[in-house]
Parts: sequence; C-alpha cells; structure tokens
Amino acid sequence: MADTVAPTAFDHGSPGDARRDFLKLVVGATAAAGVGAIAWPLVDSMNPSQDVLALSATEVDLTPIAEGSGITVLWRGKPIFVRYRTAAEIKAAQDVQMSQLIEPQPDSQRVKSGHDKWIVLIGICTHLGCVPLGNKPTDPRGDWGGWFCPCHGSQYDTSGRVRHGPAPLNLYIPPYAFESDTKVKIG
Repeated sequence: MADTVAPTAFDHGSPGDARRDFLKLVVGATAAAGVGAIAWPLVDSMNPSQDVLALSATEVDLTPIAEGSGITVLWRGKPIFVRYRTAAEIKAAQDVQMSQLIEPQPDSQRVKSGHDKWIVLIGICTHLGCVPLGNKPTDPRGDWGGWFCPCHGSQYDTSGRVRHGPAPLNLYIPPYAFESDTKVKIG
C-alpha cells in the first residue's frame, strides 16, 4: 500500500491557491478604486455651482428708489419687485375688507413690521408665470394701483394681493430682512 500523507493544521494548500487569493484581493481593490473614481465626479456635479451660490442672497440699496416707484432685481433667476409705497398706497392696502379679496391676507402680514412703506414681492403672476407691470410710475397698474399682468388681465393691489383676473393667489413674498433702513437682503 502506498503511504498517504494526511493534511496537517499548518498546510495552506498549494502555492497556486495563495496566488489566486492575492489576485482576487488586488482585482477587488482596483475595482473599488475605479468605482470611486467614477462616482466622485458624478456626485460632485450635483452640488450647486459657484454662480448659483452667489445668487442665493441679494442685497438691495433702497436709497435711489423714489416714493411711489419701485425697482426690479433678480434673485435666483426670479424678478423681485421692491416698491417704496406712498402713504396713500399704504392706507388703501390697509383699509381693504378681507371679504373683497380672492386670497384674503391683511397688509400687515405682507410687510415687515416697522417697514410698511416697503413691499418686497416675487414678480411672477400666479396664473401662468408672466411678469406683471407696475414697478415704474409710467406702467399700467390696474384699478387698484398695484401691478397689472397684461397677458390675461390679472390685477394686484399695492400689497401684491390679487384683486381681479384669472390669477388664483397673491404675489409670493421672498424671504427677506432689513439690514438697515436703506438696505434689504433678499434670500
């Protein structure tokens, strides 16, 4: 009979097994590094670009705006209406009966306390996304002296509340804060 050698606890198999295990380890590590190298730029491309981050907030100097007129600035690609309201415009906005409004909201909820002469609105009509007229004194402002959307006839009052037309909602108010009496930060 031929002598057979029984494997011992110290036997690691043939030299080919060790080489195969090492190659599996190298190939696995290389594949993981390759997936990481491809995934990183893809994930990084989903971050906002520098120009978008720069537009996340806009500061507006209020000193050149004459009473009764407004300006339009861009914030995140949207037109923002900033209007310096007259005392008559403020009184008209405050005296409105809530039952006359399509979307009832008092003027006090649409302006910052202590700065009721300034109204800051997103200048996009809530009907179909047009940009209403009314920031310039020469623009048509509709029957309520606010903004007029010539596309479909929606009219807003001096508080940006919809008063007539197909628009279902008031003009939206962006997040903003007064940094001083002459500067407002939007965003």
